[in-house]
Amino acid sequence: MSLLKAHDKGGEVPAGARHVAIIMDGNGRWAKKRHMPRALGHQRGVEAVRRTVKAARDMGLQALTLYAFSTENWSRPEDEVSALMGLMKRFIIADLDEFASNNVRLKIIGDYKAFAPDVVELIEGALARTAGNDGTTLVVALNYGSQDEIARAASAAASKGAITPESIAAELDTADLPPLDLLIRTSGEVRLSNFLLWQAAYAEMIFMDVLWPDFGPAHLAEALAEFTQRERRYGGR
Repeated sequence: MSLLKAHDKGGEVPAGARHVAIIMDGNGRWAKKRHMPRALGHQRGVEAVRRTVKAARDMGLQALTLYAFSTENWSRPEDEVSALMGLMKRFIIADLDEFASNNVRLKIIGDYKAFAPDVVELIEGALARTAGNDGTTLVVALNYGSQDEIARAASAAASKGAITPESIAAELDTADLPPLDLLIRTSGEVRLSNFLLWQAAYAEMIFMDVLWPDFGPAHLAEALAEFTQRERRYGGR
């Protein structure tokens, strides 16, 4: 039976795939193609997040990590950044009850405390409310940059003793998560954009032409089906 058919009937995630990360790219281009404001593209992108989180939960993924706001995104126009903050607040307010009732744990990576106090308060409330959930962990990268994460982890490791790959890995923002199995980027772009550079060392990567607002359960299932066909060698033969 194909993965798509299995998923439609509540089938399980492919063996071995526990942690999937997505670079959600293409909101602006989606809006531009339709002669719409960029803000509407971001709004539709939030709808894609909702669909994808539900699909990840239904498929039994242990962790889904989404690249929501990078350290470089501050350079975008002020009105766009403000719109993104507004969407983030509405998303947390609107979806927190569903996360709580469906056993989803929220985790943030990156320096979210750099955001406005009202945003920080909402985030910390959501983290506290879902902390005891043990289903799918939804990891949201906010004000996140992988080079910064690695530098922080190396500094923390050095303060405790020898710097080794293991000591650095233990200090990463994702240290409590399963190893990254699959990284997906939408919109056809083929680069990592300072996202999970350490964690992606042996992850499988899939680059999809679909723009993020059009992404949904079938695309996730398609990526996971391709993942099952990969032979993961981890540098061996």
